[in-house]
Amino acid sequence: MNTKAELLAELNRTDQRTRELITSLDEAQLAVPYEPGINPPVWELGHAAFFTEYFFLRVVGSGEPRMPGSDAVWDSFQIPHRVRWRSGEVPDRQAAWDYYATVLNETRDWIETHDLSPREHYLARYSVCHQNMHLESLVWCRQTLGYPPPPSAAELVAPAGPELATGDAVIPGGRYPLGMPADSEHFAGRGFAFDAEMPGYQTELEPFAISRTLVSNREFLAFVEAGGYENTDAWSYTGACWLRESRTKHPLYWRRADDDRWQSRWFDQWADLAPDAPVMHVSYWEAEAFCNWAGRRLPTEAEWEATARGADGRRYPWGDDMDEADRECVDMDGTLLGRAPVHALSGGATPEGCVQMLGTAWEWTSTQFLPYDGFKVDMYPFMSTLQFGDHKVAKGGSCATSSCLIRNSYRQSYLPDRRDVYVSFRTCAR
Repeated sequence: MNTKAELLAELNRTDQRTRELITSLDEAQLAVPYEPGINPPVWELGHAAFFTEYFFLRVVGSGEPRMPGSDAVWDSFQIPHRVRWRSGEVPDRQAAWDYYATVLNETRDWIETHDLSPREHYLARYSVCHQNMHLESLVWCRQTLGYPPPPSAAELVAPAGPELATGDAVIPGGRYPLGMPADSEHFAGRGFAFDAEMPGYQTELEPFAISRTLVSNREFLAFVEAGGYENTDAWSYTGACWLRESRTKHPLYWRRADDDRWQSRWFDQWADLAPDAPVMHVSYWEAEAFCNWAGRRLPTEAEWEATARGADGRRYPWGDDMDEADRECVDMDGTLLGRAPVHALSGGATPEGCVQMLGTAWEWTSTQFLPYDGFKVDMYPFMSTLQFGDHKVAKGGSCATSSCLIRNSYRQSYLPDRRDVYVSFRTCAR
């Protein structure tokens, strides 16, 4: 999105995916039951439009609201989560679509007809990225509720691909860059970053060994069948408390069939557990317990990013650019990679042979989500600040994450008990 043409292309691609994700649900499906980890799709639509209107259109053009009297309804920090489900509180589907179309068309027209300043380009790009974050939540909403997959989702079983390397990659000690520079370049669309990624800095690391792939279903199943959820020796105190309260016996969306075969659910479809696919939908506490059981540990955020970026600070594990083949692997034309396949972006390995680092699953790290030294709140004050302190850092981007968001420096954050999102993990040697 460095140029106006690229910005418009991403805006149109985002619009296409938004329409597909919502129009493919009927009225009954849009009336989603209350779940703490999701939002009603109609509210998501209006919220995305409000964000773009508030942070872009009201800055560059008219400051008047496009849906008078409704700001608080669409503002996620004004309307309580449960109220988003109440009939009469949120405008209906057609009103939300009309509002969304008004904002989208005005945004597109403004970009096409004006020479954007670096700041204006940044505001528009930020708004597109924000909407793509909500596209991912629309995808995991379907997974949470057992709805059919989006029309563009890949087949249930991922196609076969080349075998992935196993074992650990040894990352040499030294100085590695983390985050993104806090300078004017990101306002010009070069090296875009959210506030939690800035200001970047150099860190000194000792040599470490990290697994080349994510932990597989086969590996995690061994933990389950060894009594990992019954024997709390491998669980931290807080992890054991979560285990006791949640009464969890296995990863979310796993089940044991009548003939003792393990199965997993991909949207509304159950199938035999794919042994070589990455384990998915596990909490931080489950990942931590597996590591303790296996005599391993989770990587720190710095170790994960050093593995993905190298000492030269590349933007992606394979280099500084994402070509069309890379984008197609992630989400070209809205394609959602089916079941976080083993081979997602396997051609884009790091020099040490680590794969699945972008576009497969978010990866837990052991690092608490805190600001970097010198942190400054950006245009949206709640992008990061409300998560500081009690969330864990997750890295990488999942099979539902848009390619315009994916990069090595991006910091996602989840509460450690969260497992409805597309999250997995890799391990380090102790």
